Amino acid sequence: MIKIKSLSLQTNKSFVNVLQSTLLKIYDEIMITDVHGKITENFGIIKRLWDDRRNLIGMNLFEIEKQLFQEDSPLEEFNNESKRSIIKTSWNNKRVLITCYPDITIGEQKYITWGFKVISKNNNVLMENNTDEKIDFPNFSNKDTSRLFIMKSQKMMKVLSAVEMVAKVSSSVLLLGESGVGKEVIARAIHDLGPRKNQPFIPVNCGAIPDNLLESELFGYAEGAFSGAKKEGVPGKFELANNGVLFLDEIGEMPLNLQVKLLRVLQEREITPLGSSKSIKLDIQIIAATNKNIKNLVDKGEFREDLYYRLNVIPIEIPPLRERFEELPYLINFFLHKYNNLYDRSLQIEQDAIDLMSIYEWPGNVRQLENTVERIVVTSSKPTVDAAAIQEYVPMIDQEAVKTPPVFDHLMPLQDAVDLVEEQLITMAMEKYKSLKLAAKALNVSQPTMSRKYRKILNNISNQNISPSEKRKILEEQLNNRLRSVAIATAAIIETDDIMELRKSPTAENPVFQKIQKQLTVLIKQEGGMSWGYIFEVMKDGTFRTLAGDTGFVIKPGESYKGDDEYAKVARNAISGRVEVTPVYKDIYGEWVSSLAPVMDQSGQVIALIGYDYSKEYIESELNKMGKVLKINI
Repeated sequence: MIKIKSLSLQTNKSFVNVLQSTLLKIYDEIMITDVHGKITENFGIIKRLWDDRRNLIGMNLFEIEKQLFQEDSPLEEFNNESKRSIIKTSWNNKRVLITCYPDITIGEQKYITWGFKVISKNNNVLMENNTDEKIDFPNFSNKDTSRLFIMKSQKMMKVLSAVEMVAKVSSSVLLLGESGVGKEVIARAIHDLGPRKNQPFIPVNCGAIPDNLLESELFGYAEGAFSGAKKEGVPGKFELANNGVLFLDEIGEMPLNLQVKLLRVLQEREITPLGSSKSIKLDIQIIAATNKNIKNLVDKGEFREDLYYRLNVIPIEIPPLRERFEELPYLINFFLHKYNNLYDRSLQIEQDAIDLMSIYEWPGNVRQLENTVERIVVTSSKPTVDAAAIQEYVPMIDQEAVKTPPVFDHLMPLQDAVDLVEEQLITMAMEKYKSLKLAAKALNVSQPTMSRKYRKILNNISNQNISPSEKRKILEEQLNNRLRSVAIATAAIIETDDIMELRKSPTAENPVFQKIQKQLTVLIKQEGGMSWGYIFEVMKDGTFRTLAGDTGFVIKPGESYKGDDEYAKVARNAISGRVEVTPVYKDIYGEWVSSLAPVMDQSGQVIALIGYDYSKEYIESELNKMGKVLKINI
């Protein structure tokens, strides 16, 4: 206990100054309150923690913290004889260490000193964009900016993971996504990360070349092939890309007559230029891209089904920008840096402008965003652009108009109706932006208010009369999605030729077995949580023959395995093309949950199953972790 005989805190400025200078070396912010929580002194500042209020003197810390921190344990309970510390999560998801030094007596008055220090960031669904994070920008004078991209969202990290896997092989890749999402950037990444990085990357826009010229553009022509042709002939894009990568953008625009020839190239790996009888052998990887639904075109007869399956060996879907808003601050700063360098400017975009841009839909995706930032850099007459100015450049920042009012089919208390609409709007905003900061801006409320109301909604959901079994099903569904995605990703990169070779000779001495065993072992180490990874061939009698497994897998290659009914059911579904996860089942090796995915050849026929086994203990552990994060007790 510290006791000072002077009558007030104000008369002990020297003591306060020493306390301030000492504690600010340890904490980001310190406060002094009386025992009832009234703030008498405040030093230092944690940016954007106290709702941008600079003068907290006279306010009550115990009242403020109820709005600003998510945990229920109040700071008021810290008033005891000893120093105490706690970590609390703030409304904007900063993890703050709060330390209490109680019972400092000055004269007749008792005071409490509070130290606040941000220790890390919480990365769950409520995360705040941390635009203070240092971004290392490239030297644009030395690099091709078309090959640079920023990935900060979970969805794009999955895309990057798929890119890294497919870059190691020569399988055909089909990039799917809306216009402007960066399909060519992804195609270049596949080229640059793979063994063909020192060979040509040749892009062709199938929608930009007239139909009557596209054939000669792709396949080239020999001398005298047609009137007006160059005397010496011209090599086509296929020949130019030999040993490298050919990128066929807007493949959905290719006419049907050329689709037949493209199919033959994919099958035979050779081309014949127009007007020539000599074939040219190709060693080439094809990456196709489209913003159309190719399957619908197939159903309408506008795209050949056999070509679709040839191209769709490894599909990668690139999410639109509105589904990866986390990247917006980084992309804005990236393009700002790029065009400031290009046009010799030093324009800055204020944080409030970036926040406003983050709640816009960006129908043109990254391309529209880049064009907008370039326009801002070129045309802005001011050195900084704020939220008010940004509305001149973005066509629609206003909130979406509600076309129809909410409809109620029965009378209810007015406050209940208000609460119902409020809950619906808050839930919609959080589902859309997954950020308290952006959701609050979209709904035009303060961030502490948004945090408090959303936390109340989550608590209400958690406390509803849902049986433990139903709560468990919710968590199991989320976990199963994760387990399925691992099996799907691996099945997409397994080379079908390797599987066919293993079916002929599933032995540990087979080099193909050793190759796949190494792949599975590395994957298990990277992912964590898996007990075993393996590839089974389905036999006619319903049993499974082991083709390959990781180094710890207990069943030797060539040996049979007969799963229980639950396992067999999921395996049958996998053969039909459905990737599923078993419930917990028991066999002679223990209790497991397994995810199974089909491995298909180029014709779409299932030739094997890839599976991953997870122990029952691991599954229970993961469900409990998820339950704690989502505040669901099971």
